[in-house]
Amino acid sequence: MGLLAYAVAVFHRSSLGVAAVEAQERFSAGASAVSLFLVLQLAVYAGLQVPVGVALDRFGSRRMILAGALTMAAGQLVLALADDVPTAVAARVLVGAGDAMTFISVLRVVAMWFPGSAAPLITQLTGILGQAGSVVAAYPLVALLHGTSWEATFLGAAATGLLVAVLVTVALRDAPRGRAAGPALDAAELRRRLVDTWREPGTRIGMYTHLVTQFSGTVFALLWGYPFLVVGQGLTPGGAAALLTLLVLVAMAVGPVLGRLCARWPLRRSVLVFAILGATVTAWTVVLVWPGRAPVAVLVVLVVVLGTNGPGSMIGFDFARTENPVERMGSASGVVNVGGFVASLLTILAIGVVLDVLTPGGGTDYDLGAFRAAFAVQYVFWAIGLVGVLRHRRELRSRLARDGVVLAPLHAAVRARLRGTSAYR
Repeated sequence: MGLLAYAVAVFHRSSLGVAAVEAQERFSAGASAVSLFLVLQLAVYAGLQVPVGVALDRFGSRRMILAGALTMAAGQLVLALADDVPTAVAARVLVGAGDAMTFISVLRVVAMWFPGSAAPLITQLTGILGQAGSVVAAYPLVALLHGTSWEATFLGAAATGLLVAVLVTVALRDAPRGRAAGPALDAAELRRRLVDTWREPGTRIGMYTHLVTQFSGTVFALLWGYPFLVVGQGLTPGGAAALLTLLVLVAMAVGPVLGRLCARWPLRRSVLVFAILGATVTAWTVVLVWPGRAPVAVLVVLVVVLGTNGPGSMIGFDFARTENPVERMGSASGVVNVGGFVASLLTILAIGVVLDVLTPGGGTDYDLGAFRAAFAVQYVFWAIGLVGVLRHRRELRSRLARDGVVLAPLHAAVRARLRGTSAYR
C-alpha cells in the first residue's frame, strides 16, 4: 500500500511535465512560466521535508500518506479547473506539498516492517518501483489528454488520488501487530528529537550523501538533459528520448545491487558513494572537455553513470536508518531528503541563468559552449557534498573507534571477507 501511494505520488509529480505543451496553450504561457511550475513544486517539496519529518514522527505514516494523497488530489482538481497561470501555480504547490508527505512516510513503513538487513534492499526497490508512476504519466495520461480534454484528464488524476486515500485508510498499518509505532509526543519533545536528529553524524552524512549523488541525475532527467542532448549535442529527439529511457533502466538494474551491497557491507557504504561520485564527475568532465560534440558512445557512458545517481542517493536514507532510533526516522529521513532536492533546485536555476547570460538576445538557441559553462556549476555542489561526506564519515568512524571497532583498509577488508575472517578489531 505504501508503494502504491508513492507510485501515484510520482504520477502526480510528473503529470504536468508530460502535458507541458498543452499547458502553454491552455494558460497562454511561455516556456519560462511553465518551468516556474516545476521550480515552485520542487521548492515546496524540499522546504517541507523537515516539517513533514517532524509531523511524521508525531502522527505516523498512515496519517501522513493519507494527508499527502488528499492534498495531491486537491491540487489536481484545482489544475483541472484552472484557466490562468496563478491558479495553476497554486495547484502545483498543492501537488508538491502532498508529494513531500509521501516518500519519507513510506520509508518509515519500510523501517517498521522490514528491520535489519532486508531494509536496504526494500528501500532501493521502493525507490525503483515507485517510478512506475512516471510511466503512467508518460503514456496513459498523455493518451487520455489527447483523447478527451484537459478537464477530464486532471479530474481523473484527482480521482486516482482519492482512490489511494481510501485504500490507505482501509489497508495500511504503520507497524506489524505487536510492534508499537511509538506514543504521541508533545511539541517540546518533538523539538528535542529534531535537535538530536541533526546532531547525529549519521543524519548529516546521509544528507550529504543524498546531495552529492542525487542532483546531477535528477537535473539531467527532469529538465536539462533533453535540451543538452538535442540542442547542444545534436542528437535527434528520438535519440535523446532513448538515452533518457536508458537512464531509468540502469537505475532499475543498479538499485537492488546497491541494496545488497549496503546490507552485506554496512560499514563500507561510503565507498559506494565515492565510487558513484567519482564515476559521475569523470563522465561529465570527459563530455564537457571533449573537442566539439561528444560521440554517441561517450554520451551513452554518461547516461549509464547518471543512472546510478538515484539509487546511490538512497544510501543516504540507509545511513539515517541505521544511526537513528526508529522514533526519529521521520525527521531523519526528512533532513536527508532536503540535501539532494535543494541541490537539484539550485542547479536547475543556476544552469538556466548561465544559459541565459551566455545566449545573445535571450533566446533558446543555446550553443555547446553555453551548455558546457552551465553544466560546470555542478562542480560546486560536488565539492560541497564531498566535503560533507568526508567530515561526517570521520565523525562516525571516530565513534566506532571509541567503541572498539576500527575499520581495516578496504583491500584488507576484501581479503578478510574472502577468507571468511573479521575485518575489524
